[in-house]
Amino acid sequence: MNKVLIIGAARSGSALAQLLVKNNYEVYLTDLKEVSDKEYLSSLGVKVFDKGHPEELKKIDYDFVVKNPGIKPTSEFPLYFSNKGYFLYTETEIATRFCDYQYGCITGTNGKTTTTTLLGEFLKCLNPHNGVCGNIGTPLSTVVLNYPEEKLSMALEISGFQLLGVENLHPIASACLNLTPDHIDYFGDVQSYYDAKMKVCENQSGDDWFIYDKHDLNIISRLDKVKCRKLSFSTSEEADICIKDNKAYLFDEELFPLSILKIVGLHNVANAMVAASMAIKMGVSKKDIVSVLESFEGVRHRIQFVKEINGVKYYNDSKGTNPESTIVALKAFEKPVILLAGGYDKKTGFKVMQPYWEKVKYLICFGDTKNQLKEEYPDAYVVEDMEEALNKAYELAQEGDVVLLSPMCASYDQFPNFEVRGDQFIEMVNNL
Repeated sequence: MNKVLIIGAARSGSALAQLLVKNNYEVYLTDLKEVSDKEYLSSLGVKVFDKGHPEELKKIDYDFVVKNPGIKPTSEFPLYFSNKGYFLYTETEIATRFCDYQYGCITGTNGKTTTTTLLGEFLKCLNPHNGVCGNIGTPLSTVVLNYPEEKLSMALEISGFQLLGVENLHPIASACLNLTPDHIDYFGDVQSYYDAKMKVCENQSGDDWFIYDKHDLNIISRLDKVKCRKLSFSTSEEADICIKDNKAYLFDEELFPLSILKIVGLHNVANAMVAASMAIKMGVSKKDIVSVLESFEGVRHRIQFVKEINGVKYYNDSKGTNPESTIVALKAFEKPVILLAGGYDKKTGFKVMQPYWEKVKYLICFGDTKNQLKEEYPDAYVVEDMEEALNKAYELAQEGDVVLLSPMCASYDQFPNFEVRGDQFIEMVNNL
């Protein structure tokens, strides 16, 4: 019987363990934390080791090893297996071995979630079992467990972390929306991060589509390695996917009028154009694309309107986990905003914000990076946590102002993830 080691449970590790056991693999699952569904997994035959990685697992010969993408490859336990010559796969890669699906893969530094969510909604027009997997939504392994024989089409948001563990994933359409410095703490340097992102199209060839931002020099400098059809997009000038007469076009065919979009900001126009173009490649009709866009109101935690209080509008952009993402959010508003920012330090710095501070009426910073932000913006108010930041914003805000949570940082200093951070912000705003 083939033996597999899965390092890190979470949702994807547990889902993959179930899929592998069902396919007659001997599965060892280990996690530093307690595995919440340990009893159920054990009942299926998974050998679960939680609250630490026992040394005995190093003595077993495995057919392959899978690592949760959130675990740094330089961590002691996975590094041991890398040094022994194992390739550390990601859950998504292994799940593709047990199905015959069509994939649209989306990566980039910012805009991934909105674009992937939209593509998933488009694909549901073909089959209600189609949808979103990968870095957001359901693990692909769960979908394969439920629908192993169906020929589904899936939208995959795929991170650089995940792409490091990809070997054979073959999307029919892929997109790299943009590349700006991020996750230096994980990758060590920015070029390694960019190279990981570009693995999204590594296995594409012939008439497969790779879609990229026409103006992003970090992507353009790597295009010589792309072996499939390359499609550029732009919201400001002529491109394969572009805007003409206030309408989105793919080549010379109209995709949709911009007037139907409910999501705000030029960046979301680009996200919608890319998702719609990928959907066309994957078999969705233009009629269905227009129908979906007419009702799509955006994704949770991305410039999400929360509430208006005393003439002040509050927005949750907890998914703004790097400065470039926050810049996009600031551009979505016509006048300066009261910005709440700070969190876990990903070592990217904040220098890129320099031209955009003029769009900030007040900066209220919190978390691990609060003093770094104060150095960049000396007039900032410094507080300890998000609740204090919101209360200060409530005190400062006047009718007509916008209060925006867009942290520029990951959440790990004070929250498990950006979703929890955003949910708590929404709850706090509703309690003001």
